Amino acid sequence: MTRPAAAALDRFRELLRIPTVSMPPGEPDADGAPFVRFRDAVERLYPALHGALEREVVGGYSLLYRWRGADAAAPLVLMAHIDVVPVVADEWDRDPFGAETVGAGDDAEIHARGAVDDKGALVAILEAVDALVTEGFTPQRDVYLAFGHNEEVAGDGAQAIVEVLRQRGVRPSLVLDEGGAVVEGAIPGVHMPTAVIGVAERGVMTVHLTARELGGHASTPPRDPATARLARAVLRLHRRPFPTRLVPPVRAMFETVAPHTTGPLRPVFASIGVTGRLLAKVFPRLGPELNALVRTTAVVTELAGAAGANVLATSARASVNVRLLPGDTAASAAARIRRVIADRRVEVEVASASEPSPVSPWTGPAWDRLVAATASALGEDVVPTPYIQLGASDSRWFTEISDHVYRFTPFHLTRGEREALHSHNERIRVGSWLRGIEFYRDLLRAG
Repeated sequence: MTRPAAAALDRFRELLRIPTVSMPPGEPDADGAPFVRFRDAVERLYPALHGALEREVVGGYSLLYRWRGADAAAPLVLMAHIDVVPVVADEWDRDPFGAETVGAGDDAEIHARGAVDDKGALVAILEAVDALVTEGFTPQRDVYLAFGHNEEVAGDGAQAIVEVLRQRGVRPSLVLDEGGAVVEGAIPGVHMPTAVIGVAERGVMTVHLTARELGGHASTPPRDPATARLARAVLRLHRRPFPTRLVPPVRAMFETVAPHTTGPLRPVFASIGVTGRLLAKVFPRLGPELNALVRTTAVVTELAGAAGANVLATSARASVNVRLLPGDTAASAAARIRRVIADRRVEVEVASASEPSPVSPWTGPAWDRLVAATASALGEDVVPTPYIQLGASDSRWFTEISDHVYRFTPFHLTRGEREALHSHNERIRVGSWLRGIEFYRDLLRAG
């Protein structure tokens, strides 16, 4: 670090303490004050950046910065999002917006909502750009910083930024958003640190299953009440998951890590063309992350019935969250759900859907630039590999204006740190976060 790490950490903690909890879309009374406070704090904390970059407020609270380079063509876009998911404070060991540091040195942990998802990346980007501006650095090509304000509720902040860039004819050569990280032990047999870089992400659907009846008093229930029909449909959907398959990026991931695999899995990964079908059947038994890599998933997340304990439900409804593997579509998934449920009295309604993203290449200049920054900042021993992003991100909107959209958060995360995302005790280690700043600096210098 060319600037004191302690000062960077102070700025990080100050921004983590601002509770920019996502505002549900369409709520006119949503409080945007924390987002205004965050915007003002960023301007105050990073004066060099704001002196050199042009800033626009888009869609109410999203931020778009332009750093003019020697050439405006084929710019770099660095993304992150300002909003964080809500907290249940009683479940946390510490104040979720206290940004308390626990421990000392590189292994010290900063505990806060947003430490990883996604203010960790956002503030690391700000630190990298502000430091380079202070040094007098000018990028070879334009750089855009795109910070959406409602990613966690699939809002329109990033979409509005994309529309602004599209109208101006901006066609990025590389877009980088949150996504995979540097992990160890996530892939069976692979003990080397692996940088899993998302080259695509799964689509997202919400499907409502609804069973209806006349209602009435619970003392005289019908032979087949709506709740029983709905429960039967939910059970059928659970017992018959989507089929497994290896999509090209996942196949490439195992080919990439094969030389670094120990034990009997090394020849299995090395001959993935032959063993792929068997592996796709085995992986769901090895954990939820591997299961999600090889199939479209569908899980019931909400259930609703009658308004009272002694009232028959006039309708019973289940919400199903579906994540589409590339190659599947919202239409094909809905059709399969109807076939599996096999009950015309249960309505299947697609409430919302976005298709899987296009797949970005894992060869060529954009990919090579990511790989080079990974090696220089995160370690020569880190193995970069393509990967399917399991969750959704704002980056999917940028596929409209770029063929090179990637999803990678440049932090070394343990399993426990990954499991804390959207849960309690979210945290990041100090050394991991500081190395992330170096990644963004090296990425900016490379282009």
